[in-house]
Amino acid sequence: MTRSAKQKKSIKKVVLAYSGGLDTSVIVPWLKENYGCEVVCFCANVGQGDQELDMLEQKALASGASMLIAHDLREEFASDYLFPLIKSGAIYERKYLLGTSVARPLIAKHLVDVAHEVGADAIAHGATGKGNDQVRFELTVMALDPRLKIIAPWREWEIRSREDAIAYAAAHNIPVTATIKSIYSRDANLWHISHEGGILEDPWNEPEESMFQISTSPEMAPETPEYVEIEFESGIPVSVNGERHSPAKLVEVLNAIGGANGIGRVDLIENRLIGMKSHGVYETPGGTILMYAHNEIEELVLDRQTLAFKQIAALKYAELTYDGLWFTPLHEAIDAFVDNTQGPVTGTVRLKLYKGNIISAGIKSPFSLYREDFATFGQEDVYDQSDAEGFIRLFGLSLKVRALNGLPVSGLAMPKPDYSRFKRD
Repeated sequence: MTRSAKQKKSIKKVVLAYSGGLDTSVIVPWLKENYGCEVVCFCANVGQGDQELDMLEQKALASGASMLIAHDLREEFASDYLFPLIKSGAIYERKYLLGTSVARPLIAKHLVDVAHEVGADAIAHGATGKGNDQVRFELTVMALDPRLKIIAPWREWEIRSREDAIAYAAAHNIPVTATIKSIYSRDANLWHISHEGGILEDPWNEPEESMFQISTSPEMAPETPEYVEIEFESGIPVSVNGERHSPAKLVEVLNAIGGANGIGRVDLIENRLIGMKSHGVYETPGGTILMYAHNEIEELVLDRQTLAFKQIAALKYAELTYDGLWFTPLHEAIDAFVDNTQGPVTGTVRLKLYKGNIISAGIKSPFSLYREDFATFGQEDVYDQSDAEGFIRLFGLSLKVRALNGLPVSGLAMPKPDYSRFKRD
């Protein structure tokens, strides 16, 4: 719903989630023209790369912003968002490692903090009215400070395509890197890079190799496998190949290793929260390795029931993350459950990377539940095989009763039960 002139006039200062890309570049002059407000640009460094951050302040000021505030959130992103995601095991619709989804609540949280810092009465974002990000940004703002007004230009303005946005930028002398010819929509951060639009709008088209940014094609990956060892402490990855790193650096190291070996490419037709399907291609090399390694060590140290229930919780965790419900009681409760399971998730996983494949090559933990003397068929002092007979009889009792109920009561069949003795006088 478009705001009235009176509502627009009441907004004095807006903090815009600013990337310097096409959409947010044209939003700055549009806000000034349509709301007559001061625009403060906020840029969150979540690992999108220096090329996206270079000259950002100059560009923001040139487009009409009063200032640009930038926060380096890479370590917070890794420790407080990516590592909980790894511990949860959350994967959306069997493929998507939630790279864009998990970054949005962090960016929105700092957007609210900056609004408080500069005394703004509104925030704005460049998410379209057809996507998930509008929900993620706005639910986070609502959860943290519902007093702040929210402006979503894509739901108000006359711009209806990226071509329109490029024309608007040209009319206002705003330099942008997007072109009509090469018009992929990308989102990059420490965890992944996503690709949408262009030829991907037809799911029959195979992604072109030139589109990929951080991963080598499996065909061009080295002919020799590369081994990598990852150490975990209570579910948290702490070292790669024996070298300890900060959370963000650890992800960066594995991005380089995984990308060189063609790891982490995903092509997905996903169900957006708003109801339509979309086609996206994702590169998540380090994240794919970490998720795989974490699963491996959990298999070794978690009991059957905990592991089974954790898989159920992971589905809900993925849904909440995808839907923008990070700052909710249920998300906090699942986090608490996950953290409670992670104590024994300590040890080292060795993986072999080869042309896009991850192959298990060894695992060890001081809390391993695997015991060779328990598993061997030769040790009767730990496991008496004759005990299995009684277990199977009880485990299959319901199947036996069901089958007996269908058999005729004649010949060699079981005698029909006499329930008369159970009748009351």
